[in-house]
Amino acid sequence: MRPTDLFAALANATRLRCLLLLLRHGELCVCELTHATGALQPHVSRHLAQLRELGLVSDRREGLWVYYRIHPALPAWALHVLEATAAGVRAQSPFADDAEALAQMPNRPSAPRCA
Repeated sequence: MRPTDLFAALANATRLRCLLLLLRHGELCVCELTHATGALQPHVSRHLAQLRELGLVSDRREGLWVYYRIHPALPAWALHVLEATAAGVRAQSPFADDAEALAQMPNRPSAPRCA
């Protein structure tokens, strides 16, 4: 991962919002990211594809759902940049709004299930 690729990815609001949500929640499906950000599914999917191509996120398919997470092989320096960014903006809009919208989403595919 080149630093210029990481900072170019962070310069886009949709990609940054998705990355910070993934950092906070571990793994989310496209519908959760769409709900949280209020963006249309094709828009979110396009940006997630770009993040995947850059090696910032990885994905897996489970039935109808595609789940994304921060790439497990992300270099430590890049993860530190994401963590520092998240810590610095967590309470600011739209990041706090995204977290609240996700928390209020009914029937979340990634939400813990009762046994």
